[in-house]
Amino acid sequence: MPSSHPAEPPEAAEDDFLDALITQTDRLRTGIEAVRREDRPDEAAATPEGRWQRALWDLAAFQADDLGGRLSQLREQLTGTGAGEPSTDTVELPGSRAPVASSGPSATGAYGTAETVGADRARRGSLLGRVGSAEWNLLTDEVTWSRELYGIFGRTAEDGPLSLDELPAWVWSEDQTALTTAVTDCLVDGCPVDGEFRIVRPDGAVRTLHLMGEPVLDADGRTASMWAVLRDVSELRRTEQAVRESRESVQRERLAARTERRLAVELQESALPPWRGSRRLPRRGDGRAGALELGAHYLPSTSATLIGGGWHDALELPGGDCLLTVGDLTGHGAPATSGMALLLGAVRGMSAAGVEPGPLMGHLNGLLDAAAQPALGSALCCRFAPASRTLTWSQSGHPSPVLFRGGAGTVLTAPTGVLLGATSGAEYGQRTEHLRPGDTLVLHTGGPAPRGSGAPEELPAAARLLELAPRLARARTAQECLRAVVEAFDGGEREDDVCVLVARVE
Repeated sequence: MPSSHPAEPPEAAEDDFLDALITQTDRLRTGIEAVRREDRPDEAAATPEGRWQRALWDLAAFQADDLGGRLSQLREQLTGTGAGEPSTDTVELPGSRAPVASSGPSATGAYGTAETVGADRARRGSLLGRVGSAEWNLLTDEVTWSRELYGIFGRTAEDGPLSLDELPAWVWSEDQTALTTAVTDCLVDGCPVDGEFRIVRPDGAVRTLHLMGEPVLDADGRTASMWAVLRDVSELRRTEQAVRESRESVQRERLAARTERRLAVELQESALPPWRGSRRLPRRGDGRAGALELGAHYLPSTSATLIGGGWHDALELPGGDCLLTVGDLTGHGAPATSGMALLLGAVRGMSAAGVEPGPLMGHLNGLLDAAAQPALGSALCCRFAPASRTLTWSQSGHPSPVLFRGGAGTVLTAPTGVLLGATSGAEYGQRTEHLRPGDTLVLHTGGPAPRGSGAPEELPAAARLLELAPRLARARTAQECLRAVVEAFDGGEREDDVCVLVARVE
């Protein structure tokens, strides 16, 4: 059965379709702004990633605004009528010298309320002025410009339009050849023009224009005129340039971060002993001296992407004694690892020269205090004599060793000592402990700080180690002890790296 409603004219259907597209564009623009506010790109502008993100938001918003403006201009050009009062603006169609009155949308139509309509038109006013049209008649030498094109070039109607011969004088010298070639191809060979060039306006402003033009042929197929649409894309190109620069900045910083991390890893690997499995010191003995079975492990931070300045080391010294040391230097990355390598080298050198742990700490403090780059550090140095099984140790604001004996654990009482680099001329004490066969000594650089919940993984490092006493008593090797300690440290968040050294008296 045929419909009782008359068929909608094609012009009205096209008008409704444009209204629907404009409405969808408005919703898209509103959605972009809503997500943009939630994402808060301005708060992250201090970082390259934040600046790149903000530039991408600006580009998306600009494209949505530009699309809405061009659709509105197209609607006004094609219809010339509307539900609201016609505006006093006129828009010239490309190739036409008759102005057509543009009309605004209905106050309660597809665009929304009267307030939102006014805001949309104010927002798009500058966008409509970015697109203009022109026609150059080759037969009469008549030039027709739209009102918008005068504004783009910074000229007035009294100044008149520019001819094709005058146009290159306004164009940057670098762009003149390309523009002249494109226009010549259009007029001589009938090729369409599609390109960009930059102009310098009378006020000194530089604008980037996108030109799309075609030849208009007469009845004999010869070029009678050339019409073109010129779009001011200066803001778009600036936004795209900001996106490119931000992306390049991010890529450079990421490359620098990867390079620094690789350098830090290489420094750390070259400084720390390459242990695989258990190790025994001294390597050779008479069978009566108390040798140490050793195991060590490095745990990186769970929150920092760069390597820290922690270290662990065990070294057989001249005369048969053994050096056991762990420590940590503030900071991350190459500066921290290079400082760690410097301190660890000093510890090895002075211990090999016979310097006792207490005086050695004083020398380390002076070394760090005189460093060009200020830093703080903590260290634990132990000198073990296998013949007497005596352990002489000193510390500088560092966690004390934990001694496990007979199924129970004890945190050794620390001698006096402050952080390295904190005070000039600081003095450091030292203590001596007598170890027995079967004793297990755990040296570490700390662990998760307590947060008050009482959960096992949030206990202080020493408390968590003491809970391991029954398990360490059942362990048969230093490697089994190390595995238990690493599991205890590996259960929570770590803002810094952790080094663990386990020494078991045979």
